[in-house]
Amino acid sequence: MRKFDTKVQYLKYKVLREVAREAWNDTLLEKVLEIPTTIVPGKTSTMRCCVYKERAILSERVKIAMGGDKENPNVIEVIDIACDECPAAGYEVTDSCRGCLAHRCEDVCKRGAISFDRNHVAHIDKSKCVECGQCAKVCPYSAIVNRRRPCQNACKIKAISINEDNAATIDNSKCTACGACVYQCPFGAIMDKSYILDVVDLIKKSDNNKKYKVYAMVAPSISSQFTYAKLGQVIKGLKDLGFFTVVEAALGADMVAQSESRELSEKGFLTSSCCPAFVTYVKSAFPDLEQYISHNLSPMAILAKYIKDTDSSAKVVFIGPCTAKKAEAQLEEVKPYVDAVMTFEELQALFDSKDVDITTLEEHVLDNASYFGRIFARSGGLSDAVAQGLKEQNIDFDLEAISCDGIEECKMALLKKNKNVLDANFIEGMACSGGCIGGAGCLTHGEKNKAEVDKYGREAFEKTILDAVSVLK
Repeated sequence: MRKFDTKVQYLKYKVLREVAREAWNDTLLEKVLEIPTTIVPGKTSTMRCCVYKERAILSERVKIAMGGDKENPNVIEVIDIACDECPAAGYEVTDSCRGCLAHRCEDVCKRGAISFDRNHVAHIDKSKCVECGQCAKVCPYSAIVNRRRPCQNACKIKAISINEDNAATIDNSKCTACGACVYQCPFGAIMDKSYILDVVDLIKKSDNNKKYKVYAMVAPSISSQFTYAKLGQVIKGLKDLGFFTVVEAALGADMVAQSESRELSEKGFLTSSCCPAFVTYVKSAFPDLEQYISHNLSPMAILAKYIKDTDSSAKVVFIGPCTAKKAEAQLEEVKPYVDAVMTFEELQALFDSKDVDITTLEEHVLDNASYFGRIFARSGGLSDAVAQGLKEQNIDFDLEAISCDGIEECKMALLKKNKNVLDANFIEGMACSGGCIGGAGCLTHGEKNKAEVDKYGREAFEKTILDAVSVLK
């Protein structure tokens, strides 16, 4: 029964599971130092130079699982001690260098960073190199390569650099908290802060004093996760954990689609506001385009607001694939409505921390949203929903949408809009490849997830957006 894509995810999960287990039992403070020893119990290490370093790294993982560095506003953190196994990044000369006489690499380098030994083999002075890549382009043997680290390759907005200690460092002014680096780091040296302790605390307090109810709001991409069980069993498992009820964030997506289609017709041009990483990217990299971001809250926030407006005793926990949602929940305009955010990885840890085997449970039904709200989970779904919103409300507007699959496509669309050459009036921005189904907090990633989301959408009892939102009035 495979629950995770990688062993790094599995290691992260084990830490989260043990932290949550001790929190349920009110023994976390006395056991926190023992958790690394329980995860790496032997006298040898299979991952690091010694078991002591492995346990030191695990201690840092425990800290992040407990909320991380309070002084760092970013929800993504680097574990410096774990980030020392990758080779130094940058351009390097490989053994393919033939010591030719042309020396094109030297001629093209404007910084004088290239020199040669007595065999005419090239060498790069890192203190002078600015990594422009011109030498690699002109080498006839392709002997110069750029050994970028996996985290740097994953970060398409160049928010990651390497510091003097050879560890990755994140520029918070650029970072969108998408978590791509978290998923791609082969050593698990970059992690998203967990608020799993907040969730445990919410549930325990609701059980003890009955003063409030904890709502679990699940993202539509849940349909492509927990593939070893049935979705209805996952819903029952959430209730067994202590959640009062489970609602679909897709209903919030229906609400957004209806409102956003009206806003688009009134303004003539709009970019979506559903993906927090995309919104952050627009604000940081294209501030002149911020005026075009939809004024609608995200599906998570708009539904959480509705829940709290109708039930003053409600506490809302969002559960989805997105690390950037953790950052969104801290925004002043969202904080009053969303009390905590968890990823699917963390939900699996929460199930196992209480020994809830969801495969043994009966199925409960999840029925709040329409087909169009549910397909927000994949790239193109939001644009389809906006088109449907226009149609259902009889709004005469010629929608020309561009669905941006991943932050690189978002960048291209925004660049074109900045230059007034974009042939579209609506930008659907999804920072993760594939949309939400490609989020860093997913248990599994892959093309099959899109088919699962579409299937989930077709199973919706509510066939139109108006049908779904009509229950809210």
